[in-house]
This record gives sequence, C-alpha cells and structure tokens, in this order.
Amino acid sequence: MQVVGEKNLPRAGAPVSQTNGRTVPQSWRATKRALDLTLSVVAIVVTAPIVIAASLAVSIVTGGAPFFAQERVGRFGRRFRMYKLRTMVPGAHEMRGDVLHLNEASGPVFKIREDPRLHPLGGFLRRTSIDELPNLWNVVRGEMSLVGPRPPLPSEVEHYDEHALRRLSVKPGITCLWQISGRSALSFDQWMELDNRYIDTWSPALDLRILLLTIPAVLRKDGAH
Repeated sequence: MQVVGEKNLPRAGAPVSQTNGRTVPQSWRATKRALDLTLSVVAIVVTAPIVIAASLAVSIVTGGAPFFAQERVGRFGRRFRMYKLRTMVPGAHEMRGDVLHLNEASGPVFKIREDPRLHPLGGFLRRTSIDELPNLWNVVRGEMSLVGPRPPLPSEVEHYDEHALRRLSVKPGITCLWQISGRSALSFDQWMELDNRYIDTWSPALDLRILLLTIPAVLRKDGAH
C-alpha cells in the first residue's frame, strides 16, 4: 500500500463524499450536531457511575492514572486527543516492538486478541466497550461525532491509499457500520469499504439506525478485543 502524504488529505470545506458528487442538506448537518450534543450529554450522565467505578478499579489494579489521551486523526487530517479508560499497563507503548509479531490485523492496523500488555481488567473493559465511554467528551467538544468512522492513529494514516483517506472527509465517530458488522473480525479492506459506504449513504435516519443497532452489538461483544 502506498504511503500517502498530507497533500492527499481531503480538503477543508469539501463535501461529505469526495468522489460521487453527493451533496448533503445543511439541515442534516445541524441535526447531526444537535443529536451529538443531546445524546452524548445524556449518555455521560447515565454512564457516569460506570465510568467512576471502572476508573477506581483501574487505579487500584494498576496503581496508575485510569484515563489517558491518545493522539488520533480527525476530519481533514486534524489531530486531536481522544480520551479513553486505560486498558494496558503503564508504559505499554514502549513494549510495542516486543509484540509486533503477534499482530492479527490486516493493513496498517495493529490489533491483538489477547494482548499481553493488557492489565487484569483491560480485556473486560475492551470487550464491553466501557473503555470507550470517555469518547463522549470528544463528541461534546466537537472533535468526534456519535456516528462516524473510528479515528485512526497517525501511524495508520501514513499508509492509507486514496480509498482509505476518504474516511477523513467526515468527522470521526464512536460507532459506525464497522462496529455493528463484526468490528475486529473484519479485514482492513472490509472495514474501509463499510466506512466509505457510510460516507456515500449518510443521513440522520441512518445515524439513528446505527446507534440503535450498536446497543445489541456491544451486548453481544461482536468482534470486540
């Protein structure tokens, strides 16, 4: 896969779809933001006891900070700090070179089903998606949406081709078609195809459908690791 530089990133102000000429009503964008703010604030309040309990448990188990902020790439290649509950032991990023040979994902993505760097609660937090609940703050801040392609790491974007780069033409999200279609059980190419399908068919109604289908997908732990 060719290495793609910043000059190939989607342009600021470009339409949601980069290649099919599809235009999106401005009212849809306003509706999406209104849903993001309303539902994320409600979700933060409702899930606060879970996040507090999980953060205390992580602190006790690891002896370190329960939250961490990881640099991700958002719309038009803008970088931001994405908040998550910590699932790995302190200093896990320094151990990456030791576990590269265990990678089970295709493409430029790095994923291990039973990552040895996980702390005792890490696997549970990932399988239940509790570790991603702090993403809701990124939605409130406007860096993410409830529905949209998952924000990639800068190291992944360096190896994107033009097909994969299209996912940076929209705001990244907490859930999307990938999350309700198998997640990590899918190949990288299948993942990119689903993200591009979302870009080409996006509407407020589709967002609501994806949100509703995300709940049973999380409960079933489909492809979560």
